[in-house]
Amino acid sequence: MAPPPPATAVAFFDVDETLTTGKTMAGFYGFFLTAVGHGPRERDRLLREAHDLLRPGITREVANRLFYRRLAGYKAEAVEAAGRAWFDRHRERGGFFHRDVVDALAAHRAAGLATVLVSGSFPACLDPIAAHVGADLVLCTRPEVRDGVHTGEVVETMIGAAKERAARALLTEHGIAPQRCHAYGDHPSDLDLLRLVGHPVVVGAHPDLVAEADRNGWRRLPGVPG
Repeated sequence: MAPPPPATAVAFFDVDETLTTGKTMAGFYGFFLTAVGHGPRERDRLLREAHDLLRPGITREVANRLFYRRLAGYKAEAVEAAGRAWFDRHRERGGFFHRDVVDALAAHRAAGLATVLVSGSFPACLDPIAAHVGADLVLCTRPEVRDGVHTGEVVETMIGAAKERAARALLTEHGIAPQRCHAYGDHPSDLDLLRLVGHPVVVGAHPDLVAEADRNGWRRLPGVPG
């Protein structure tokens, strides 16, 4: 695990619908299918199949792993190139980030905190985002790549409780007290991460997280597109 820069505290940020206004994997996949040459009909079929992974009864962890099977057989360099192009398009269009959350990340950086993105998404999407906002480290799902080709398997997933475990391991490794740290999330699957730190922040208006914030006096941000 790559260390963050020397710091006495860390600010952790979920990405999808916390730092960004949408879901990175879903948005990227449609762009990717076109980029690698699938026609509209085939693209729509593959998108429907990907959407069906979210059917009732399938956990987020299982759906996450099944999604990455859809990359099997594609060259890693093509996936990474599509990720950069996908992000560049969104950056040019605007509205990709929640500006209040990006401002919070910048404020933590200015105060000397390490900033870490924690996401079930994967490096092709997240590395360009991290570079743009200046995050120090990305903890995310890691698809398996052999001989430069995606196998469809996952080396490590980063959904739900896995976020808390990865964040805790990072803090333990570097001797950083969780009570000094911050975390930002928008969904109940982020609760373990939020509860780990001394300064949790709820982004958006999910009723479960709003109720948790009200009970515990947590800070809230609306999540303002910009």
